[in-house]
Amino acid sequence: MFIPIEEALKRYHDGEMLILVDDEARENEGDLVMAAEHITPEAINFMVTYGRGMVCVPLTEDRANELGLSPMCSHNTALHGTHFTVTVDAKHGISTGISAHDRAHTIRLIVNKNTRPDDLARPGHIFPLIARNGGVLRRAGHTEATVDMARLAGLEPTAVLCEVLNEDGTMAHVPQLEAFSKKHGLSIVSIADLIEYRKRSERSILRRSEDVLGHPLKED
Repeated sequence: MFIPIEEALKRYHDGEMLILVDDEARENEGDLVMAAEHITPEAINFMVTYGRGMVCVPLTEDRANELGLSPMCSHNTALHGTHFTVTVDAKHGISTGISAHDRAHTIRLIVNKNTRPDDLARPGHIFPLIARNGGVLRRAGHTEATVDMARLAGLEPTAVLCEVLNEDGTMAHVPQLEAFSKKHGLSIVSIADLIEYRKRSERSILRRSEDVLGHPLKED
């Protein structure tokens, strides 16, 4: 059911939209996810039409600071600690900010390294989310997973996600997500698999470094 992480990273790098699922003990939901560098109005339209959730943009804490994105609230009491910032729109090149074109344009500004805080209007229709430093090894959320995947795929560590709801408005879980993936030709990726991939990869890098240096590296 879940594609291997190596294959997922290749598809993510190439601009493919994926379905990302977390653990049953957590939110137990699936999100449509895509690297922000590849976002298009067509992709946004698909997300809001068939995903039916909220379009959010996970990014690193460093990028949020570069763009002057302050927390949405001073004391976060969200169930899973999702770190929302103030919402944004592009200041120029859009109409009201809500259309698929406008939202894609705003997201492309967020991922563009030349964008400065004054290029974004606050509030807006895009919901940035700050990923925790350390990624899925620190917090096993969709926010961290999408940023990790972008980084591991060699892209800017910024992503786009939208929760998948059923037609009746309830959250889609794995059985419904499997049917959704077959209907729309999308692959499913597991956050649990991404966590294991990172652990394996980083242990391998640590061992190779120790072989070169001749002594164990100090881990943070």
